[in-house]
Amino acid sequence: MAFLPITKKDMKERGWDELDFVFISGEAYVDHPSFGHAIITRLLEKRGYRVGVIAEPRNNEDYKKLGIPKIAFLISSGVIDSMVNNYSVAKHKRKVDEYSPGGKTGLRMDRAVNVYVDKVKELMPNVPVIIGGIEASLRRFAHYDYWDDKVRKSILIDTNADLLIYGMGEKPFLDICTLLEKGVPINKIKNVRGTAYIADSINDEVKELASFEEVIKSKEKYAKSFMDEYKEQNKVLAQRHGNKYVIQNPAQNPMTEKEMDMIYSLPYERAYHPSYEKFGGVPSIREVEFSITSARGCFGACNFCAITFHQGRAIQSRSHKSIINEAKNFVYAENFKGYIHDVGGPTANFRQSSCDSMCGKRECLFPTKCKNLKVDHSDYLKLLKELREIPGIKKVFIRSGIRYDYLMYDKNDEFFNELCKHHVSGQLKVAPEHVVDYVLDKMGKPKNEVYEEFRNKFIEINKKINKEQYIVPYLISSHPGSDLKAAIKLAEYLRDIRHMPEQVQDFYPTPGTISTCMFYTGIDPRTMKKIYVPKTAEEKSMQRALLQYRKKENYYLVLKALKLAHREDLIGFDKKCLIKPKRNN
Repeated sequence: MAFLPITKKDMKERGWDELDFVFISGEAYVDHPSFGHAIITRLLEKRGYRVGVIAEPRNNEDYKKLGIPKIAFLISSGVIDSMVNNYSVAKHKRKVDEYSPGGKTGLRMDRAVNVYVDKVKELMPNVPVIIGGIEASLRRFAHYDYWDDKVRKSILIDTNADLLIYGMGEKPFLDICTLLEKGVPINKIKNVRGTAYIADSINDEVKELASFEEVIKSKEKYAKSFMDEYKEQNKVLAQRHGNKYVIQNPAQNPMTEKEMDMIYSLPYERAYHPSYEKFGGVPSIREVEFSITSARGCFGACNFCAITFHQGRAIQSRSHKSIINEAKNFVYAENFKGYIHDVGGPTANFRQSSCDSMCGKRECLFPTKCKNLKVDHSDYLKLLKELREIPGIKKVFIRSGIRYDYLMYDKNDEFFNELCKHHVSGQLKVAPEHVVDYVLDKMGKPKNEVYEEFRNKFIEINKKINKEQYIVPYLISSHPGSDLKAAIKLAEYLRDIRHMPEQVQDFYPTPGTISTCMFYTGIDPRTMKKIYVPKTAEEKSMQRALLQYRKKENYYLVLKALKLAHREDLIGFDKKCLIKPKRNN
């Protein structure tokens, strides 16, 4: 099956003089199921619609090159928020865009969804516009914007789009198509789950959040409204902006195994568009080209992560047959070397729902394991064994992240042993994020003792199987709740385990997370109690430097941090010291 049209010439080759939908994407056109634009366009194609793709438009001619679509423009910034993609946490321009041809920056606009909708409305004002993807999904209500350092309006209000699809968009799109085929115009579609729209009024059955005008004046109301939005995904929610309302329908229902299999069986080219070859391709394909998505959703619910808010807590899995068929096709690829890079999802070892009820009353793993949590790796273990047995497959790695607390709650060590024996490429990346319990509490992570139990078990198993393998812990500096005392404690921990991270992630306040709400308000929205938030550039630099205290360029920042915290005992020549005293010239 060929790539979908990106030019009028492509349309003519298919015998098309008009398209039903034009998908405008903030990233290069990569026809692979790891990219939202690929899934949605192939799904619409399967439904019988004529679809074309405009990737990273820059001028008026780019927007008009496929003509006026018969039904609607579909707009997304891509699989990553455009502001996160374009700027570091220090708000510096990034030097590479992995999702653009040749890794070139500047092709994806800042606030891409807003820019694209504005331009479409200007050039083709009568064509309906549907927005979706991570950027639109997490900005569906009033939200704190780190780059503007203020609360911005719903992206629906900002863009005046006709409809917003939040979360993963396949089921809403199929429901929308059903209504379109019955003759319902897009501006009359108001009852599809997983969508939001603008209205002039609301009825009594809607749960109304604090208005935009209220949340910009009161951080307490912002925090309360945020948690209502976060927890009440199965209700119709509304938020007033001036004389208009943003109305959000309940979240889409989880996809069935059959539906998941169908999505991943669509005729993807599994490659970037050939027009990018002259630029050296699109870098982001390298990691996912021979990776397999086995499931979606996450009941881990880390406070700094928006996956739960976007994909939902319910785990949606593909069948073994579907996954194995995908893996078998890898063997015939010219550049396949026998290594499957990953088999997973948001959390690799989540292959089934956390329990039978998905009550929503508490977190499944935090602060401790829910008594109803089902811990079982047998299905995932069976799947990995089946993949390893396929002729032509040398190794099957797991790189999308193991939830170590869930693993430790499994009293059967079979999966842990198999993981170490077959699925680690010398280093296993996991995400303890911190070691100080009062910081871990704000992160929504288990106590440090759980990670230590996991770490010791990993060392023990590798010793038994005579393998030299290491854990690479992901760590976050300057998360809400973390003070200099906690940052120094983390530095001491790294000293004790003799690990110096090559990279450190400073907390990045992105839309849609509890941690970002904490960062903006200084309030833990779960308890409505005030918390400490490191905000100044200097303190954030000190906390980050402490995690790489051996680097020469960090010396003076570490020195200052230790003095401010009255931890001069860590300045000296003893083994417990982080740095040596400053030399007198």
